[in-house]
Order: sequence, then C-alpha cells, then structure tokens
Amino acid sequence: MSSHRTRLVRIGNSRGLRIPKALIEQAGLGGDVELRVQNDQLMIRAARQPREGWDDRFRAMAECDDDAVLIGDLPTDWDDAEWEW
Repeated sequence: MSSHRTRLVRIGNSRGLRIPKALIEQAGLGGDVELRVQNDQLMIRAARQPREGWDDRFRAMAECDDDAVLIGDLPTDWDDAEWEW
C-alpha cells in the first residue's frame, strides 16, 4: 500500500487535492470517481457504470431457475378491456 502526503488547495470556495500519477495508476482511477466518507476517512474509487454486473447476476439467477416472471400471465383483463392500442 502506498502512502503520500499532500495539501488541500483552494479551488474557488472548495478545496482540491493533487493526486500523484503513480497513486492514480495504482488505484486504477481515470475519468469519473466516487467520493465517500467512511470512518472519518475520505474514500475515492473509480465510478461504477450503471447496471454494472447485471449480466452476471441475471445469468446466475437463470442457472438457479430463479428468473421466473413475477407479475403473472400477460396480457391481463385490464389490458384487454381498458387499454387502447
């Protein structure tokens, strides 16, 4: 684990950090990041993509026969009587 000391710098009304390139590369950061405070520590990690990992989870559900439709038979009586196509 690498450790490096730096200072907070003023950026308008906010503060920023200069993160050494070596630490950015070691952490696999690039582009957007997520910030979180945990146990009085500022955590920085690469931003996750929306729905990241869903393919693997759906595949695992299918392998366990846990991917049945939960809303019943389609179309419903409401679809036949009320909905106008």
